[in-house]
Amino acid sequence: MTDERKTERRPPSRPRIRHERDDAGLAVRRAALEILVRVENRGAYADVLLGNRLPEFAEADRRLLTRLVLGTLAWRGRLDYEIERLARRPLGEIEPAVLEILRLGLFQLRFLDRIPKHAAVDTAVTLARENRASRGAHGLVNAVLRAASRSAIALPPRSRDEFGYFAVRWSHPRWLVERMVEWFGADGAESVMAANNEAAPTAIRLNLRRGGRDEILAQLERDGMEVASLGRLPETVILKGAPRFDSESFRAGLFHVQSEASQIVARFLAPARGATVVDCAAAPGGKTTHLAELAGERGRVVGLDRNPAGLRAAASVARRLGDSNVMFVQADTSSALPLRNEAFNFVLLDAPCTGLGTLREHPELRWRLRPDDPARMGQVQSAILSNAATLVRPGGAIVYAVCSLAPEEGSAVVAGFLERNRDFMLDAEPSGVAEIRDLIGPPGMIVLRPDRGGFDGFSAVRMVRRQKPR
Repeated sequence: MTDERKTERRPPSRPRIRHERDDAGLAVRRAALEILVRVENRGAYADVLLGNRLPEFAEADRRLLTRLVLGTLAWRGRLDYEIERLARRPLGEIEPAVLEILRLGLFQLRFLDRIPKHAAVDTAVTLARENRASRGAHGLVNAVLRAASRSAIALPPRSRDEFGYFAVRWSHPRWLVERMVEWFGADGAESVMAANNEAAPTAIRLNLRRGGRDEILAQLERDGMEVASLGRLPETVILKGAPRFDSESFRAGLFHVQSEASQIVARFLAPARGATVVDCAAAPGGKTTHLAELAGERGRVVGLDRNPAGLRAAASVARRLGDSNVMFVQADTSSALPLRNEAFNFVLLDAPCTGLGTLREHPELRWRLRPDDPARMGQVQSAILSNAATLVRPGGAIVYAVCSLAPEEGSAVVAGFLERNRDFMLDAEPSGVAEIRDLIGPPGMIVLRPDRGGFDGFSAVRMVRRQKPR
């Protein structure tokens, strides 16, 4: 992800719960509309805006608000295909606020079975009446959504244009559909795109420094959190529902919200106990603190990042988790680093990337990225990897990872690096990775996909620096 996207938003300490529910659910839909308009018109990020608004609502409404926002963004391509035909005009001729109201209403009609059709239509019309930017358009909103409630527009024929069919059926931009078919084949691309439209599991990392797993799980249960399943790592837990940031468990640093794929990447580095580790892109602190726990109290982790806000967020995470063996340094990994060359046995680079592996959590990215972005980011990543690798001592290891499935950001960057740096080689048989060994494929790379195990999309490779001849 980009440095900005990796900056963690601190959960509000005093949630403001809305105690009286509007019978029509208008409050939730007003909030959803406000977020969608800001995401579309101001380039904001939905997860950050949701984090700021969710504390205003009761638990059931939090789930609905999250589903409305992320679902409408994910299915925008499919929704727009219908809206354009139902409205009988180009989307560009529809006022932006009106278009967001139509998308929000149609999403409920097509994808939320528990919301009555009349409620979805009526609340959308009310939003159009009361929203200053959309006044006078309530008739259009009413006509389009009532027509949609009676019948759906047929998908484009697959036999005529398979890419066009996939783009509408799975709501991905056509250029990305074409790339995914190239990467995974038609069946694989469909599988990945379908998974991209599902809700991501809520994974947390237990802080096993502060207690055994069973002990922490019991405290989570007392704090009102329900465990859906255990992950493949001892510290990984999948929650049923949202984490409780107002809980004693969170305040006491018993867990940190972190995707399972992110945890696997830190485990892939497998730092020795007592080692000094460098994390070259530390914000927002999840992997850095994970590495601190893996290295143990006698170990040391140096977290580098160019983003001051991200470093502050990471330092806050470290304090809450009690990871005192972490030092954060502001540094731009695309330039020469303020650390001694060949001084570290373990280096992690989770590089800035397009984020194509995180479309479940950040569905707006699919509509913002452009066809040349993976190759452009690959050039940036190549420069960063070359700088990070200067820190690795002979016999040491570096893990290069990106939360993207684009080969331009993964295997191509690694191949170019190895071609230019003959003193590095792939570590196809790393030690200390028993829990994830089955995920390591030839030639020593981990590729995680949302349609296989529910992981975020990640590419990661472990490389070692050859010992110098004596």
